Amino acid sequence: MFKNSIGVKVPDILLPHEGVSMEKWAVVACDQFTSQPDYWEEAERIVGEAPSTLRLMLPEMYLDKPGEAERIAAINATMDRYMADGTLESRGEGFVFVRRTVDGKTRSGLVVALDLEQYDYSRGSETLIRASEGTIVERIPPRLRIRKDAALELPHILVLIDDPQHTVIEPLADAATAGNRLYNFELMLGGGHIEGYMVRDAGRIQGVLRALEALADPTRFAEQYGADKKPMLFAMGDGNHSFATAKANWEALKQTLSPAEQENHPARYALVELENIHDEGILFEPIHRVLFNLDPEKALRWLLERLALDNGACKINRFATKEECAASLKIAATCGGHLLPFVTAGSYGYLKVNAPAAQLEVGTLQNALDAMLKAFPEATIDYIHGADVVYDLGTKPGNLGFLLPPMAKSAFFPTVVFDGALPRKTFSMGEANEKRYYLECRKIK
Repeated sequence: MFKNSIGVKVPDILLPHEGVSMEKWAVVACDQFTSQPDYWEEAERIVGEAPSTLRLMLPEMYLDKPGEAERIAAINATMDRYMADGTLESRGEGFVFVRRTVDGKTRSGLVVALDLEQYDYSRGSETLIRASEGTIVERIPPRLRIRKDAALELPHILVLIDDPQHTVIEPLADAATAGNRLYNFELMLGGGHIEGYMVRDAGRIQGVLRALEALADPTRFAEQYGADKKPMLFAMGDGNHSFATAKANWEALKQTLSPAEQENHPARYALVELENIHDEGILFEPIHRVLFNLDPEKALRWLLERLALDNGACKINRFATKEECAASLKIAATCGGHLLPFVTAGSYGYLKVNAPAAQLEVGTLQNALDAMLKAFPEATIDYIHGADVVYDLGTKPGNLGFLLPPMAKSAFFPTVVFDGALPRKTFSMGEANEKRYYLECRKIK
């Protein structure tokens, strides 16, 4: 009914029946708070025995840990039960217009399904849907263990479009009426407020599809980016590896299907929320790094040598207080180069790379950290949202925290178009509590 050339499917949306507490149903993305088990313990306390997406997902802090297989089996069983006992109900086919307000910022989104045949996460791919960072294929298998037998998918994936004239999502705001409302509630644990509205009207759906096709028009794309490149319409904002997992699952599954079965199989598509990068409510936050289980002083000496080897020169600056470090950083920032602030249990400081080989600070640091983790096999790394968490974890004995600057939104699409991908974990669309919460579900079997 809604044919289009840009790989968008109008999904059949499943949501809990009216008797279910939405505050307990919705839970933040599984890849958040991985070094803060107290967050997930509090989520468990809040949910209790109530129906919840907490029972349909696996927090990543439990991946590759004892009991993983049992947890995944319980997830699959709960999906089947929620469909069988009426906990989940179909709200029919349509898009979902979403309005999210958190920490004083409001952004809009649109829940749709995207065709995985239009996506290739290989570096340098020129598909309509593209990864925004390098995909680590080793991260796919544990996530695939969760998806391959799942009857449902529920998205925390945020996909960006470059729509400066606000032609796709924003015109749907006037359809957000009480008669179309699906949910309207406060999200747990500081997630802010969320509203969702069903978009069933054929004219509005066609309007979205035509506007997306216009953004993907080759002539318009060439004019916008000033280059003869194949159009890119969708770029991963959050959930890059979750979308890659859906792709890997589909590639394996379709080998068992006839060409006719492949055309409309539900697992060919993945449910996502589209957001416009020009939405004023979207801010790019840096993703920081914390290293665990190492000697910070030995690690810093190793990094100093490695950064000098990779970039020509590197200097370390140490301070007794955060305030002294911040004052020095302010002055050093006027002199060029890359500044890489760090914190340990004993001091604050920064590494200064005068002539970096990489374009962004995150690239300079990550290249060195990747090499260091091979040299320090006992050490582990976590990617942290929020400077306060870095200071809390980095000042603990045996830890080393690094802080990174935010990336300009204006650099996002051009970088992906021309360079193929950003360095791993370059940015985050907001702090951890601003990430997408699991809400809508869709059958994939």
